[in-house]
Amino acid sequence: MMEWVKRHIKAITEWIKKHKLWAFLIVLLIFVGLEYLSLPSRAEIRNFRKTNPKMTALMEQRRKEAVDKKKGYSIRQQWVPLSRICENLKRAVIVAEDGTFYEHEGIDWYEVKESIKKDIEKGKFVRGASTITQQLGKNLFLSTSKDPIRKLKEVIIATMIEDELTKSRVLELYLNIIEMGDGVFGVDAASVIYFGKHSSELSREEAARIAAVIPSPLRYKPNTESRYVRYRKNIILARMNARGW
Repeated sequence: MMEWVKRHIKAITEWIKKHKLWAFLIVLLIFVGLEYLSLPSRAEIRNFRKTNPKMTALMEQRRKEAVDKKKGYSIRQQWVPLSRICENLKRAVIVAEDGTFYEHEGIDWYEVKESIKKDIEKGKFVRGASTITQQLGKNLFLSTSKDPIRKLKEVIIATMIEDELTKSRVLELYLNIIEMGDGVFGVDAASVIYFGKHSSELSREEAARIAAVIPSPLRYKPNTESRYVRYRKNIILARMNARGW
């Protein structure tokens, strides 16, 4: 039996040496196939039309990170329908994260092009180009990794989400599961923790402050007077003004 195994291993090794390109293509095909199988199904995404996710991939990632560091971890989240989130906050998030949210079909290709140019110039990942739909897909199913494979999967998932869910539902899901602090998920929990009121009651400036920290929620808090928060808040308010908001 061992001799049979050795002969076949030797034969495979010799074939790989003679056909390196074909071997590479076969390995690549297997890798792509496995990555494709790891994507969520359309039925799974369609289920979110009426069902709210209890746990997301990002929540699970943060929980595991806390376990690895031997830290306690609890999730603070309060689910609210889109109609109970104030217009100030919805508008602030859109101008901060995805100004063409209602125009694109999941991907803002102009931003993708600009992001690639900037990354090539700097030689590393420095500019994000994720739409709200892409961020939703990442939070629901993927991780915070910046590797190209994860980014490609994010794009594929975003197109599936746009096919299966309405824009209103995409925004509702996003605002309820987005990370807003250590163990804090969703804008309503953030509103209560940082401003002592629900997301239906936020002022225009408070809404802009919450939107300001979305890119770095573990580093900045919306109720602080850090230079970063003030700078981002002012940009968001200016963009809202420019739209007549």
